[in-house]
Amino acid sequence: MDLYFVRHGKTQWNLEGKYQGGHGDSPLLDESLHDISLLAKRLKDVDIDHMYTSPLPRAKTTAETLIKDLHRQIALTVVDGLREFDLGIMEGRKFSELELEMPEVIYAFRNEPKDYDYSLIRGESFEQVAKRTTEAVEEIVNENNGQGNVVIVSHGAALVTLIQSLLGTSVKDIRKDGGLSNTSLTHLQYKNGQYKLIEWNETGYLHKKLESSDTI
Repeated sequence: MDLYFVRHGKTQWNLEGKYQGGHGDSPLLDESLHDISLLAKRLKDVDIDHMYTSPLPRAKTTAETLIKDLHRQIALTVVDGLREFDLGIMEGRKFSELELEMPEVIYAFRNEPKDYDYSLIRGESFEQVAKRTTEAVEEIVNENNGQGNVVIVSHGAALVTLIQSLLGTSVKDIRKDGGLSNTSLTHLQYKNGQYKLIEWNETGYLHKKLESSDTI
């Protein structure tokens, strides 16, 4: 079974450097619709059996636009377990402001997950997100009998945590391969209960130089 993980297209809050989290949201930028069309071209030769998405509008719109651009009938299922981290009081706030107000929390979230004190922001831990997202993917794998090709559209921090957890990475090393960019593609293969990384954060098909606000 091949699983293609897509981070949603870039949003207004991504551009402004704001945390969106599991309850915040902002619209996709016009440029993101173009990027999604390029992702569709990248996936045109993949026989996609099913697509799954987080319920948050920025992810769901990305998935719906991708299906439209693929010009195929592909079933889309909304899975609540694929939503982004609950970032509590950080949601809707600028990175730059929070780095001044709570530098240790922000540094740990981005660089040292084992030191992240989620209670300070009244949100979710890496362990909690890993549990709910991996359970969601295990259900998806079972629904498809461990066969075929599926696309899973979700969010930067949740996807990094999810994918690394599927690969058996410990919480302290979850950030070892860096973040994921908007409209990126990460490819895993599943066989006999094991996941294997084929490609991390593929973005070459976007044909552009990425900015710092594109990746988390």
